Formats: sequence, structure tokens, C-alpha cells
Amino acid sequence: MKKNIVVGVGNMLFKDEGIGIYAAEYIRQNYEFEGDIEVIDGGTLGFKLMTYFQEYDNVIILDTVSIEDEIGGIYRLPSDVLLGLGNYRKTAHEVEIVEMLEIVSVLDSHANVTIIGIIPEDIISVGIGLTPKMEERFEEFTLNGIKEIESLGIKAKKVNNIAVDDIVKSMIGSYNGSHLSRIPNEEDFTHETSL
Repeated sequence: MKKNIVVGVGNMLFKDEGIGIYAAEYIRQNYEFEGDIEVIDGGTLGFKLMTYFQEYDNVIILDTVSIEDEIGGIYRLPSDVLLGLGNYRKTAHEVEIVEMLEIVSVLDSHANVTIIGIIPEDIISVGIGLTPKMEERFEEFTLNGIKEIESLGIKAKKVNNIAVDDIVKSMIGSYNGSHLSRIPNEEDFTHETSL
């Protein structure tokens, strides 16, 4: 049986740079699958991606892509196309993904790697949460990920409808300045000092 994995890649500390991670978690929390598929948060895995490229038959990466085109544009980039896109490598993890692909491409057996990428609006500002343009394109981005999963012969069924902001809050407690409720039992602490 073929082993398949979806890896959300990015850095949640830099606005839209976290979209791949959010999309993977959104898929994990909102969908059920019939067939062999794992969905994980790859974060800024870098060279650890090599393990996935060697141990799985199909690897789908959800990520931002640095392509000069309209913000919010969604691309499907199979590994052979990616290897030819020298100008794609802008962020650290983009460089690492391509370097890992170059290394494993000389091996006899390696995964069929496809990137579902979106052109971000802001990956420089420090902040947890997506820009309005990315929020607008988020559903389309995740649906492209689902379509790619289904292309492997895996049936996907939406079972929940948890919004992206709630997904992110469940991961790290905050989204675009909105936080989960106060620290538990915060009011139990007293600031009295005993003499």
C-alpha cells in the first residue's frame, strides 16, 4: 500500500508565512479520509523533510511560494517543475525544500513530491494570523490541497466546519490580536506581600 503524507510548512510568527501550517491543521480538524494519508505540521522542518521524501510514496506540501505574480495566486508545482524554478527560492524553507528535492532526485526511490503553494501578501511582519487577502483565499487554497489528496485515490469528506481563526487559536491561543480567554485562574493570584 502506498504511503501518503500532507506536510504544512511555514513559520507561524510571520503572518502569511504560516498559511501552509494552518491549512494542514484545518484539513486535519475538518476532514476525514478513506485511504492512507497522514496530515502533519512540518513547521520549518528543513532538512528533516528528507525523511518524508525517502519514506513516503507521495508527499504533498502546503506552503507559500515566492513567484512574481498576483498575491493570492495558487500554484500546483510538481517536483520536476520546482527543480527548474531557480527564482522560487526566497524563504529559508523554500530553499531547503528544493535542496532536499535535488538530493533525493538522484536516489533510485523517492517520493512523488507536489507543492500546493500560494503567493503571500506579507511574510515579513511579525504577527500570528493571516492578512485579509490570505483569509479570502484560504478556503480555495485548502480545497486545492484536498483535490491533490483525492488525486491519489483517497476519498475526502468534510465532517467539521471549524474556521481558520479558531484552528489557529486552538494551536497557539491567538489570531490577529484576538486571544483565547484569559489565563485560567488568573484572578486567584493575589499581589499582597506579607511582611
